[in-house]
Amino acid sequence: MQRRRLLAALAALPATAQAQTSAPAAAFPARPIRIIVPFAPGGSGDITARLLAQHLEKATGHAAVADNRPGANGIIGTMAVKTAAPDGYTTLLATTSTHNANPYLVKDLPYDAGRDFAVVSSFGSAGGYVLVPTASPWRSVQDLVAAARAAPGQVFFGHFNATSQVPGLLLNAMAGVQMQAVPYRTIGAAFSDLLGGRLHVIFVDPAAADAFLKAGQVRAIAHTRAGVWAARPGVPSVESVYPGFVFSGFLGLAVPAATPLPVQQRLNELCNDALMSEPMNARLKEFGFSPERMSLAACAELMRVERERWQRVTQIAGIVPE
Repeated sequence: MQRRRLLAALAALPATAQAQTSAPAAAFPARPIRIIVPFAPGGSGDITARLLAQHLEKATGHAAVADNRPGANGIIGTMAVKTAAPDGYTTLLATTSTHNANPYLVKDLPYDAGRDFAVVSSFGSAGGYVLVPTASPWRSVQDLVAAARAAPGQVFFGHFNATSQVPGLLLNAMAGVQMQAVPYRTIGAAFSDLLGGRLHVIFVDPAAADAFLKAGQVRAIAHTRAGVWAARPGVPSVESVYPGFVFSGFLGLAVPAATPLPVQQRLNELCNDALMSEPMNARLKEFGFSPERMSLAACAELMRVERERWQRVTQIAGIVPE
């Protein structure tokens, strides 16, 4: 009799375990979700996070908010999520800076993107513009490089995250010039100095640039994507001048790695639905992204590939972690 009870108990374990594992997903979310945006308002990441929050609120009936925590190239906001309870209610707007670039830019980084976080959704990747003020005499990458070669250290480019810093350093290495990098805390401050003539050029994503382009305040002399950009056929690629120069930025949603797998899967489903919904899908395409549904496994593989790519890029650019 005792043996039969033991066998019956053992047979029931998988069902019990499955019920316990499914419980967090069935109940999630039961309260508001916070999306920590590790950069200031204004860029594609911030806009995407707010669109995602709107979708999550409609889909779940619970509030969802985007919370900007800028500073230290995304480290401040990223650490806020790393130290949060791993329950899916505090999430991170993951970016190229936080997950793929900082490991090769920052010495003694206080987190390990691959170990400390799970990326539950990818919103895609996209290149950016090489922008100069409208009053600038430069109309091509060749003009920019010629000016930088003629006056070493006297051409200034502003940066406020990895995807605005590393392209300039990569162009320095590939063109053999010495443009001077100028750090900024926010994208707005960089644009202010660009329009004020204190900067000569910036590398920036379309979301941040489009309003200035439409107002005629800046000119796009190139883009950093591979090949011809169908949405901007009149803007040449840097790659057409310097083969191998391809640079894109990633956006996604991440949670602490210890977050229960069913909660990760639920967030993955919610985000995949959001990617296919309007206006998020249309806005991402405006930014140059190609949104598509991705599984948790596909997200993990994407991160592995991207980290390897960034390691190669930073090595070519000669970047030493600081």
